[in-house]
Amino acid sequence: MNLSDAKIGNLYEIKGLKADGKLLLKLLDMGFINGAVVEAVRLAPLLDPIEFKIQDCLISLRKSEAALVEVEVCK
Repeated sequence: MNLSDAKIGNLYEIKGLKADGKLLLKLLDMGFINGAVVEAVRLAPLLDPIEFKIQDCLISLRKSEAALVEVEVCK
């Protein structure tokens, strides 16, 4: 599953990143690392971008960026 398919209020564990180059470094710097827990907080009025909570920070990602983050629903 990709982070772009996240449902609001659910928790997800990051399993991998499909990004490369500067975007990969940007995501890693923001805390999108394997094993990190991410919560989908809210959608923008036009459904893009999506706001996520990761390590007590709120971060907005475009759906195209979120699609590069592979996640699994936390149990």
